[in-house]
Amino acid sequence: QVQLIESGGGLVQAGGSLRLSCAASGRTFNMYAIGWFRQAPGKEREFVAAISGNTGTTRYADSVKGRFTISRDNAKNTVYLQMNSLKPEYTAVYYCAAGAWTGTVVPRADRNYAYWGQGTQVTVSS
Repeated sequence: QVQLIESGGGLVQAGGSLRLSCAASGRTFNMYAIGWFRQAPGKEREFVAAISGNTGTTRYADSVKGRFTISRDNAKNTVYLQMNSLKPEYTAVYYCAAGAWTGTVVPRADRNYAYWGQGTQVTVSS
């Protein structure tokens, strides 16, 4: 069982930056891939970025490549999502999720992630 708690959301102007954190419980944190997803009002949840548990392999949605950076600190059981050059269309609730994954390509489909946090609101004003 893994429990996840997101933090770092808030209100920011377009072009600004935020860093989200995802703190996890459990002693086998480095065995889990961690993904970030977001859901805007009236839209389906979508993949944002993910990072593997041991090698730190990353994957990004095309819409955030070059703007967002995902990283992890296994000693702190924490994954970060650095978000730069934010746009109003990035306004959403951001969720982190954990999945036991040993493949070489980090999954982007939410069905691969068994554990989810409660989400943190990110609002980007124009």
